Amino acid sequence: MSNFSQFMKANKKVKENTTYAATKSIVDKDGKPVLWELRPISSKENTELRESCMKEIPIKGKNGMYRQKISTSEYIAKLLVASCVSPDLYDSALQDSYGVMTPEELLYALVDDPGEYDDFAAFVQKFNGFTTSLEDKVDEAKN
Repeated sequence: MSNFSQFMKANKKVKENTTYAATKSIVDKDGKPVLWELRPISSKENTELRESCMKEIPIKGKNGMYRQKISTSEYIAKLLVASCVSPDLYDSALQDSYGVMTPEELLYALVDDPGEYDDFAAFVQKFNGFTTSLEDKVDEAKN
């Protein structure tokens, strides 16, 4: 039999922020990649992100009927932005310096190497508790 008090908020572990070098193209004065600060997102935040990336797709041959489909690339970009503490991807001066207008566009401009972007996405997903990436789940569902 479990002790109810074990579930009290005071007993819950708090996940700390972490750091990660998202790209090798942004370096400090010593030539080392700059570390980005990342925070864990909550289950509620994740649900909101996922729902914001859902699209209604018409079902062929069934007039007026739709199915939901998630835009995986949009979701991953929003997950990375939501997890990023530093650099501040919402900073207008930083966005202006890259000629972009959204935090997601800035993310793509900062981490413009596809391999680094995929590695960064995999790191953030694992940091947020996903043991298999969303893309892996999509691939698995297709097979």
